[in-house]
Amino acid sequence: MEVEVKPTKKIVILGLDKREPENIGFCAITFGASRLFWVDGHILCLEVYEKAIEHEIRKGEFYISQLCYASFPKYSRVLEVEKGAQIPVVNVSDMKIYKEIIKAILSS
Repeated sequence: MEVEVKPTKKIVILGLDKREPENIGFCAITFGASRLFWVDGHILCLEVYEKAIEHEIRKGEFYISQLCYASFPKYSRVLEVEKGAQIPVVNVSDMKIYKEIIKAILSS
């Protein structure tokens, strides 16, 4: 058996917006996102189309159609948007890809 580790070479973010956490949460819920991501004091919502994943497999370049982010200093497993409307938040602070994304966002 052969195992090959082939990391993503490049990430391209086509749309980037800083927003309020509750606006990101409401948008994510209405868009049908299953979760938000928390990394180093920020939440992220990524819109990625299936074609982007196919492109990543072929070329090693990952395209994010839209990325919204907000300052969110304290991690919580759930973001409550309104009464009864919640979306899970996954702590990805230990994942290289998300650390690089937030680093690029904050330095732009």
